[in-house]
Amino acid sequence: MARFSSEQLHTFAAVLTEGTLDAAARSLNITPSAVSQRLKALEQASGRVLLQRSNPVQATESGHVVLRLARQLAQLEADAELELGLPGESPMVSVPIVVNADSLSVWFLKALTRVPAALNAVFDLHRDDEQYSTSMLRAGTVMAAVTATPEPVQGCRVEPLGSMRYRAVTTPEFRARWLPDGADVASLRAAPAVDFDRKDEYQHRFLELLGGAGRGMEPAGPRHYVPSSQEFAEAIRLGLGWGLLPESQCGRDIADGYLVELAPEQPLDVPLYWQRWRAPSRILDAVTEAVRSTAAEVLRRA
Repeated sequence: MARFSSEQLHTFAAVLTEGTLDAAARSLNITPSAVSQRLKALEQASGRVLLQRSNPVQATESGHVVLRLARQLAQLEADAELELGLPGESPMVSVPIVVNADSLSVWFLKALTRVPAALNAVFDLHRDDEQYSTSMLRAGTVMAAVTATPEPVQGCRVEPLGSMRYRAVTTPEFRARWLPDGADVASLRAAPAVDFDRKDEYQHRFLELLGGAGRGMEPAGPRHYVPSSQEFAEAIRLGLGWGLLPESQCGRDIADGYLVELAPEQPLDVPLYWQRWRAPSRILDAVTEAVRSTAAEVLRRA
């Protein structure tokens, strides 16, 4: 006899997706009391506390294991219904994916439009830095990730997508004021810079590339934090500071003279990888093919 029922697992996943028991009850069209009873039965069956009753609720370490099981079960059920061709019974399947902000802004949404509509997939996108996104795979929060990590997470497989090229840019006016003698490491460290958030290391990595690693290359001047890809680029276009933009996002502005490159001979190439659950899945296979083909058109090959 199975230790966990599919009803309990679906409810557990819904609670973590929606953030509260009441919201999960509405999404499942049941009462909050029924949600609570299912969660209690699930925790009794596992012998572990699975949820932190915070707002929003969060999975405990044991809860992440159960969440991964719940996601995988939902994926297998959806694949089976598709293969059986059950008329009118296949629900929309939520596919949680974590993507870095620049990929989301530049090319990833285009990839999702290539997933066949007949698969009934809807996408639950999470945004995180490509250096950190694999933690969500380990936790079972997502099924796939665009990441900078080439080593596969346990239970996942990985493939290279290509590299996104970044250019160090600013406005002509900013360069004239802050970098009148040229964009060397010392002057760039002292000048105001724009960071996406406090995880953003691109400006730091660029300075290391420009001047050599291990010599105190972190930016030391004023920092602006703008945690949105489009607004981040706009902050640089408005002259708040210098920063790294995807080549495809700043190429036209460079050509038109609105932005200037600080080191045209020294772009920053960031390799990206696709990690997904290893388990066979018609839906994940289709998403993977769409991501692979779109990345081949947009990203640089090694």
